[in-house]
Amino acid sequence: MDLQNVLTTEQLYGLVRAGVTLILGFAAAHLLRTAMGSVLDRRTSAQHAMLGRKISYHVVVGLAFVSALRELGLDLGVLLGAAGVLTVAMGFAAQTSVSNLISGLFLVSEGPFLVGEVIQVAGTTGEVLSIDLLSVKLRTFDNLYVRVPNETLVKAQITNLTRHPIRRYDLQVGVGYDAKIAKVREVLMDVAEKNPLALREPRPVIIFQSFGESAVNLQFSVWTARDNYIDLRNGLAEDIKEAFERERIEIPYPHRAIVSRTLAAPAAPGS
Repeated sequence: MDLQNVLTTEQLYGLVRAGVTLILGFAAAHLLRTAMGSVLDRRTSAQHAMLGRKISYHVVVGLAFVSALRELGLDLGVLLGAAGVLTVAMGFAAQTSVSNLISGLFLVSEGPFLVGEVIQVAGTTGEVLSIDLLSVKLRTFDNLYVRVPNETLVKAQITNLTRHPIRRYDLQVGVGYDAKIAKVREVLMDVAEKNPLALREPRPVIIFQSFGESAVNLQFSVWTARDNYIDLRNGLAEDIKEAFERERIEIPYPHRAIVSRTLAAPAAPGS
């Protein structure tokens, strides 16, 4: 069957105009997303820049589809009514998605974390790759890709590990009862003073914890820059162990004594 016998000339022109409108709409959406990204990257956070690029792209694409439908002569009023009914039906069928969508809006407005920060939630620690409408994507330190629904994030306790520029490392130290606590304090403060990663302000703090079974338990708290936290944590314990060995300060550990007893053989009858 000849296509021209089915479609009138005006309908053919409408199809062509609709196709051109879609092509131009996608091109304009791509250009606007790129322009919005370059502007927002300089003026806002990575999170807001990503959200602005996505919103601008989908708005332009949506307008292009609406314009294409008008070129085809479709009644937009009927389509909007059908879309409203469909939206209500989908809302009841996808309540979880709606909840995640609303939770995503709360996360964006409250801003407990941003793209590029490291957070800990529900036992998972990782860098925030993106904050989308339904979920947040994380990359863990062992390079795993984790998707966390927004509803879970709103309900869970979130720990932001990189929001502040400095962090405190708390090291638990046990010393023997024969050690002089004043001497231990002097040695610990000297270790922090000589460590280039330990900050002078805020000053390191030594806090008494408890009298243990075999040791006096102390907490040695040292501040460092956020980026140096792992290096300080790895190096500080080694420095303290070497300093304690040099000053003959004992780090006690549990001792177990094993006693072996030999049972005498029973005497023979009549002996």
